[in-house]
Amino acid sequence: MAFTHSIDSDGYPNSYTLIVPLRVGLFGGTFDPPHLGHLVTAVNVRNVLKLDIVILMVANDPWQKHATREVASAVDRLAMVRAAIKDVDGLVAGDDEITRGGPSFTADTLTALSVRYPGAELFTIVGDDAAAKFGTWQRSNEIAKLSTLVVVDRPGSPLMPPSEFTWNRVEVPRLEVSSSDLRARFVDGRPLEYLISDEVMQVISARGLYGSKK
Repeated sequence: MAFTHSIDSDGYPNSYTLIVPLRVGLFGGTFDPPHLGHLVTAVNVRNVLKLDIVILMVANDPWQKHATREVASAVDRLAMVRAAIKDVDGLVAGDDEITRGGPSFTADTLTALSVRYPGAELFTIVGDDAAAKFGTWQRSNEIAKLSTLVVVDRPGSPLMPPSEFTWNRVEVPRLEVSSSDLRARFVDGRPLEYLISDEVMQVISARGLYGSKK
């Protein structure tokens, strides 16, 4: 089955025309907060692999991280992602894992996307660090069957993902920015300009996140 589509204001298809296969990228994460590195990754992967859309899927319960630090609420993180991708063509903020509730597992999300986008080719996008540990993911074999695996490499220092899986590699510009560093910058007052978009900063300020004042 083959489709093209139009996208409504929430990022989901509202009409179908039988023309070409839909290519959907799944880029999951905590996004606490989302930063320009996330956007650069999503935009570059979409361009290289000719994806119709890339869904930045906000994890409802990032169970791997709750044990080590406090995580902003799923609702707040979704609001930040929606602000971040507001004017970026082809990027969609995903709330499926939040709606589903409980711990977030990629295999469940891919299954849901295969129902929402019947006949679509799905791509699971991960960073090289995450790819190197992919064999430890819950139901990793199922993820590999449901989607094409995409590992994002930075120039000069590619990591080797598990060889039992087939990977597509996409090289993106090296940006030394991380969500953990950004949270620390809020605490100690270091500059955040050009690391987080103005739209995301507005959400952070309005909701008093990361120690910012409302």
